[in-house]
Amino acid sequence: MKPYDFPDATGHFGPYGGVFVAETLMHALDQLRQAYAHYQHDPAFLAEFHGELHHFVGRPTPVYHARRWSEELGGAQIWFKREDLNHTGAHKINNSLGQALLARRMGKKRIIAETGAGQHGVATATVCARYGMECIVYMGSEDVKRQAPNVYRMKLLGATVVPVESGSKTLKDALNEALRDWVTNVEDTFYIIGTVAGPHPYPMMVRNFHCVIGEESIEQMQKYAGKQPDYVLACVGGGSNALGIFYPYIDYENVKLVGVEAAGHGIASGQHAASLSAGQVGVLHGNRTYVIQNEDGQVQETHSVSAGLDYPGVGPEHAWLKDSGRATYVGVTDEQALAAFHHCCRVEGIIPALETAHALAHAAQLAPTLAKDQIILVNLSGRGDKDINTVATQAGMQL
Repeated sequence: MKPYDFPDATGHFGPYGGVFVAETLMHALDQLRQAYAHYQHDPAFLAEFHGELHHFVGRPTPVYHARRWSEELGGAQIWFKREDLNHTGAHKINNSLGQALLARRMGKKRIIAETGAGQHGVATATVCARYGMECIVYMGSEDVKRQAPNVYRMKLLGATVVPVESGSKTLKDALNEALRDWVTNVEDTFYIIGTVAGPHPYPMMVRNFHCVIGEESIEQMQKYAGKQPDYVLACVGGGSNALGIFYPYIDYENVKLVGVEAAGHGIASGQHAASLSAGQVGVLHGNRTYVIQNEDGQVQETHSVSAGLDYPGVGPEHAWLKDSGRATYVGVTDEQALAAFHHCCRVEGIIPALETAHALAHAAQLAPTLAKDQIILVNLSGRGDKDINTVATQAGMQL
């Protein structure tokens, strides 16, 4: 296997990725590419980034052996990479921090972002408060209802939260509105995209800011488990937490990479958000990738109990990893994810994000089919206090 070196100079992962945006954004993207190309290897920038990850975010996050759950399931040993222990409660802070530091160096003082589950919005509001920057977060009005605690957290941190009423009123529509804002205010505004999607260089840049997850995991698993995992699992919406842990493992040929998508009410129902499992190649939000669309190429509405996975596309690097066979992708339904959510709470004393619960559900299916000396490492991408209203509603309770 040759060393993995995607994307190419034009931002392509095989046939995926690239730049499909309005001409009015090309100058801003050129500026961003040049700035990132300069600073991504700059010792002072990297020292500040890693210093902030340690002292502000709280990295490195630990790996954790879920012993009780492993014993109960039988078969493989399940380990968690505890991204839920980061400041703000998820992996999202890694990327928001990196892009905010880049924005400062570019002289951009107005920050915009989109968010679904609210974790990227909270992370962006947090770093804007940290550095004294204006922050505007676009969020679908459906997600505003689903994620009320995170909306209030963003406001506490000084951000302006803009509910988006168009389309399905979810993450896709929030991203559309953020792009419109960027076109209008391109001179003083920096757009912190929250996932490994969008036009080049965003898929590469977001991945690189998150790959600290996998780099830490490689060192920690060798130290605490005595070997690397046989499987690495992560939930996939846009796919940032997954690529954060997958990317450093790509050249480890014996480690199987599995992305877990939101199958909603089941793939056959049409009410899901499983772009890689049931989508077709198309263009969405500035890049070519797998998209949930109809025969005429119109983007379809998606469904997931998890706001952060409720997106009709996926990062272009995931599309390439699927086609090349380096990673495989499976679907988990709302019902399965909710069951895994409750089980993790009661057996391991950890309340996971509903996004993460999709990966946990697949781990529960996979572990009994493997030997006891095999290891499954699950990226525990976020904590679930943001989801308790949704979970309670699903259970017929009112908080």
